Amino acid sequence: MTIKFWEDLPLEALDRAQWEALCDGCGKCCLHKLEDEETGELFATNVACKLLDRRMGLCKDYKHRRAYVPECVRLTTRNVADIEWLPTTCAYRLRANGEKLPDWHYLVSGDREAVHQAGESTRGWTISEEDAGDLEHHMTDRRL
Repeated sequence: MTIKFWEDLPLEALDRAQWEALCDGCGKCCLHKLEDEETGELFATNVACKLLDRRMGLCKDYKHRRAYVPECVRLTTRNVADIEWLPTTCAYRLRANGEKLPDWHYLVSGDREAVHQAGESTRGWTISEEDAGDLEHHMTDRRL
């Protein structure tokens, strides 16, 4: 019997490689969000972190990202449930909530391009923060 770690193991039991493999490469967690100061409601933008490879949906320098982007959060089994800005489709969020991964996730589909083909990635509709200007001009109604 083959174990599907993304389905069969609790997050706390995953080794580092399995944990990292949960990332589907959508890049949506690397988009800037705006927060309404009165309500706390979050609004999505199409502005990506300067380190995001917007075609691949992955960080260009994941290992050293916090040297360039100090506010980049280190996601762990202990904090994943508390990070409200994670995309609703995020595998870490889904698994923390006891939900299954979507059919387009490469661990399910076997295809790294499936996230892009399903329209669930940053490919084709984002702009780098280096080119964006005011975030307020880049709000989007996309579900993140």
